[in-house]
Formats: sequence, C-alpha cells, structure tokens
Amino acid sequence: MTYNVLFVCTHNSARSVLAEGLLNSLGGGHFVGYSAGSHPAGAVNPQALQTLERMRIPSDGFRSKDWAEFAQPGAPELDFVFTVCDNAAGEVCPVWPGQPMTAHWGVADPAAFQGSDEQTAQVFWDTALVLKRRIELMLALPMASLDQLAIRREIKAIGTR
Repeated sequence: MTYNVLFVCTHNSARSVLAEGLLNSLGGGHFVGYSAGSHPAGAVNPQALQTLERMRIPSDGFRSKDWAEFAQPGAPELDFVFTVCDNAAGEVCPVWPGQPMTAHWGVADPAAFQGSDEQTAQVFWDTALVLKRRIELMLALPMASLDQLAIRREIKAIGTR
C-alpha cells in the first residue's frame, strides 16, 4: 500500500517543502509526500532548496501551492495531513478527500530567522533534521499491524518529539 501525506504550512515555502522532500526521499515508494499552504508565498524559499541539496535530496520541481488544490476532484486521496506550523494548525482546513488522519508537527519557521548566511543555513539544517527524525519515526510504525486508533495516537505523539 502507498500512503499519501500532505504537509501544511501557512506559506508553503520552507518547512512543508522540506518535509515533502524528506518523505519522498525516505519513504521508499510506500509514502508519497506533498506540501501546500493556507496562504502560499508563491515561491519556495531558496534556502529550503539548498538544504535539500545539502541532504542529497533532489530540489527541483517544488512550488508553493494552495492547500485547496488537495481538496479538488482528482486530487490524491490523502491518508495523513500534518501541519508543520502553528498558524496553519489553528486555521480551518478544507475538507480533504479520503478523511485522512491529522496531527500537528509544529516546528519554528526557519525563514523567519534573521542572521548571517551561515547562521540561517544552520537554522534551516536544524529544522530539516527535526522533520527528518519525525518522518523516520512515522516510517518505522508497523502500519499494517496497528489499528487506526493506535496510528492516530502514534502520529500525534511524534509531533512532540
């Protein structure tokens, strides 16, 4: 089985893009990652793309898009939706096809950081590592042997790690 996962952030320019790239790299074809924003910036933060490249993850093809795309007919049926920023977690989300399980995996916005280029690169790297650890924890779950209640509990707990 392949699971479709949507990562949501307000601007869909950094955290959600990092999570999408990480999941598609680590998911082994069993998980497909997508990202979207409630108020997309219209462009992906260049530092997010550079961070993916540093992690040896392809950085092409990413775009900042509205979460409404994933509530339209013909959109992928979602199994999971994770908010990765506190603002998006507090917004009223569209009705997602497939009635996905949801959880909040909030992390600080690296794009809001003000500092030197080197410091900014480190903040993006640290954010990517937090997301990578959470994604690896999700990928390690024995999905086939857990009931939906157990999966819901586990994915919510991952957001606190």
